[in-house]
Amino acid sequence: MVILFTRIWRLFNHQEHKVIIVGLDNAGKTTILYQFSMNEVVHTSPTIGSNVEEIVINNTRFLMWDIGGQESLRSSWNIYYTNTEFVIVVVDSTDRERISVTREELYKMLAHEDLRKAGLLIFANKQDVKECMTVAEISQFLKLTSIKDRQWHIQACCALTGEGLCQGLEWMMSQLKIR
Repeated sequence: MVILFTRIWRLFNHQEHKVIIVGLDNAGKTTILYQFSMNEVVHTSPTIGSNVEEIVINNTRFLMWDIGGQESLRSSWNIYYTNTEFVIVVVDSTDRERISVTREELYKMLAHEDLRKAGLLIFANKQDVKECMTVAEISQFLKLTSIKDRQWHIQACCALTGEGLCQGLEWMMSQLKIR
């Protein structure tokens, strides 16, 4: 009886899940957000502050906050952390010079109390560009295997074509089923 009630509850429960999308400037965060919401490429300019969109997948609502990644804005990322269930970190796979900055920002975030239960999805964006870092290289540079206190997943993607984005969302959906 309890199992039946649980299944019926899930059908009608339209709970919203907060997601923040972060990464350095020019990583492709806003392009990914609008691929999710409109399934098309939108020409963007650098985000000052944030963009927010509600994405609905199989009756599951994700409130996605795309937060500006310029150096001057990163210190304010923490104002978005409250009640966040998933953090999406977008990495520009062509930006070898700043991968260490991405790692530093990632671990600052993961140390924050408000994100201690948040799942982590890393999009290795711009995989369509020649000589970009592979998912394995990015994983190694970010030291992802050292993350033991939460579920995480790294996904190759191309924000311009949408390739790989659905797989990232599927991972998030699978994590909701586990919880």
